[in-house]
Amino acid sequence: MPVLISWDIVTKLMNCFPNSVINHNAEFIAHIKSNTYFGLKDCENETDVKCKMLEWLSRPAHKTEPYSTKRSNDKFHRFILSGVNQFLETDFTEEDMEQIYTYLGNRCNHAKTLKFIESGYDMSVLKD
Repeated sequence: MPVLISWDIVTKLMNCFPNSVINHNAEFIAHIKSNTYFGLKDCENETDVKCKMLEWLSRPAHKTEPYSTKRSNDKFHRFILSGVNQFLETDFTEEDMEQIYTYLGNRCNHAKTLKFIESGYDMSVLKD
C-alpha cells in the first residue's frame, strides 16, 4: 500500500484553488465547472503533487477553453495559473505555461518534469 500525501499538502493544495474538492476517487478537482482535475491516489509526497500540477494543469492555465467567451476563458486561465503559482511559489506567466505544457504536459516526459522541479523551475531545462 502506497504512503499517502500528508493533510498539510492537501490543505495547502485546496487553499490555492478556492472551492476545489477531492472526490471519492481521490481526484483533486481544482475547478469543478470545467472538471479540471488530477488524481492523488499515486501521490506519496509534495514532489509528486508538483509533478501532477505541472503535467496536468499547464494546459488549462493557458489553453483550455471551457467557456463560450474569451473573457470567461481568460478568467479561468488566471484562476488556474494563480493556484499553480501559489502552490509552487513561482511567478509563471501564461506564456511560461505554454512552454511547460509543450514539454511536460500530459506527463509526456516525467523525467524532465522532475529535473525541472529540481532545477528550481529553470525554464531553460525544458528545451534541453
